[in-house]
Amino acid sequence: MTEDGRPGVEHQIDQWRAWVLRREAITTGDAAELEDNLRGRIADLRAAGLDDDEAFLVAVRRMGNLDDVSREFARAHSERLWKQLVLPPSRPSRADGHWRDLGVLIALAVGAGIAVRWLLVLEDEGRFALNVAFAVLPFLAAYFAWSRRLPARAAGALAVMAAALAVVVNLFPFFADEPGVGLSTTAVLAATHLPVLLWLLLGVAYTGGAWREHARRMDFVRFTGELVVYFTLLALGGGLLTGLLLATFDVVGIDAEPFVQSWLLSFAVPGAFLVAAWLVEAKQSVVENMAPVLTRVFTPLTLGLLVAALVALLAGGPLTAVDRSLLVLMDGILLLVVALLLYAISARDPITAGGPFDWLQLGLVVTALAVDVVALTAMASRIADAGWTANKAAALGLNVVLLVHLVGTGWLLWRFLRAHGTFDAVERWQTRYLVVYAVWAAVVVLVFPPAFSYA
Repeated sequence: MTEDGRPGVEHQIDQWRAWVLRREAITTGDAAELEDNLRGRIADLRAAGLDDDEAFLVAVRRMGNLDDVSREFARAHSERLWKQLVLPPSRPSRADGHWRDLGVLIALAVGAGIAVRWLLVLEDEGRFALNVAFAVLPFLAAYFAWSRRLPARAAGALAVMAAALAVVVNLFPFFADEPGVGLSTTAVLAATHLPVLLWLLLGVAYTGGAWREHARRMDFVRFTGELVVYFTLLALGGGLLTGLLLATFDVVGIDAEPFVQSWLLSFAVPGAFLVAAWLVEAKQSVVENMAPVLTRVFTPLTLGLLVAALVALLAGGPLTAVDRSLLVLMDGILLLVVALLLYAISARDPITAGGPFDWLQLGLVVTALAVDVVALTAMASRIADAGWTANKAAALGLNVVLLVHLVGTGWLLWRFLRAHGTFDAVERWQTRYLVVYAVWAAVVVLVFPPAFSYA
């Protein structure tokens, strides 16, 4: 920051680079070359007597091949320094490119539907639960690898890791004695943690291989939040249409339920998921963003839910007597809190000063910490009384991971609100900690089954 409180030129360049990298037509290499060009222009303008702000503004203005990007950036950050940019007239939209991307994605969605349908043909619910993520997420990763021009080496490494995971998980003797029966405890844990691990691998494809860059990881967090919103809307609409379809055929005496279950849903659900991803990408050029609105609506509601959960935990008698189902629900609520927190942080302007909503978020974090500590105490008490199981170990480990995440977030938010730190530090803690979730998911998927004898 400069002495008068304005963001320094390095921070401005970071913001500019992050925005440039969100454009699917620009690779990481392109962005690096453009940044070098921008820095050279800034240095020349400084030498000519301009101060940092003026040099940055003029340099960005002269990046003629990025007029569209600069225009969008200025509009989305109109309350900041960027509004001073004198932008050229708008160029034609990229609608044609978006429709081309949609065509590629629909083809991949059909492939995902075929893969899901093949899993259903096996008529093995256990195998389906273990492999459904492998049937959908690789197709979305392929779309990002294509649209982001992912280097062949990175694409190959991701494919090898995903294939190795699929082989290892399917070789585990979960069904050795009674094939076709329900999943064992460790198999359920593997099935629930596999999507998390694969999703973070997908993030490497989304970032075009630039996973080490904080701005790109934050873009992936933002994408994840908006994907959930779009997919939920599509699912609600699709569910309504499916209900009307079944009702219509039922009136004329035709049972359409087998077709819907066996074929329609096999293609519609993964198709809606991939189309939702395309919609998130296509709307990047739209100035209005739903994230700030959603986070401001759901943050106070979630805080109220957390307080109620804390009361339920403390009113449930001795911690050793807390019902196991209640502890599972607490973990679910804590995961929701972390997801909402990530989404809210990704939607916030990191340059603006702290305000009432930031204090509300700090209250959310502190309350979540209290719930986590109580839940951890209850879990430790249950383990001391009844011993270890795969479920207890997984729950305890997840709560420890969440505890560290929340402590770090709370501390950095407090420093930011007390003007002893920056919001950029809060952001970087979130994106760096994603690796911890990936490691923990890998431990549960690959280590827990043999450690607990696949039971």
